[in-house]
Amino acid sequence: MLADADRGAGHDAAQAAGGLNRRLVTVPPGGWFGGTAGPGAELWFVIAGAGRLDAGQWAGAPLGHDTGLWLPPDAEYRLDAGPEDEVSLDVVALPAGPALQQEPAAPRMSQLRDCAVEQTGDRRFRVLLGPGRGCEAATQFLGEIPPGLPHCLENTGTGTLVVLGVFHPGGSPAQKSAG
Repeated sequence: MLADADRGAGHDAAQAAGGLNRRLVTVPPGGWFGGTAGPGAELWFVIAGAGRLDAGQWAGAPLGHDTGLWLPPDAEYRLDAGPEDEVSLDVVALPAGPALQQEPAAPRMSQLRDCAVEQTGDRRFRVLLGPGRGCEAATQFLGEIPPGLPHCLENTGTGTLVVLGVFHPGGSPAQKSAG
């Protein structure tokens, strides 16, 4: 069973305009998600669930929640969800550009638990992929915004807001939030 594989016209339009195209992909238990990464590469984040990934040199590589993944331009992939696990992915297609000439040809994977916590003021974040971390063109990070802290996003709740972010061109989230 194939889940959410059709990219649609929005993907192509965003790529032609040089922008990021983000979508949520859900793979049902026992289902699969396959295709080819866009011409500018793709960044994935596994929100929930677990499965096995075939991409590049990986055949049946385990892929679970809190995992970041960089797929090179035009890389073929297939993700098979576990028999009892629905897999939720945040998939971001990156724009093609000159920075891609520096990118490695093999996919890169990063586990959130292995990423150091960085802090800027009251903000905390962990970079999964970015310049010097497997993806020169963009940065994928998970950040935390405490209640009431002024930011482009406002956390009006009583608990910490967790934000998954991707920005292009790549760089430090600390520098991006200071500007």
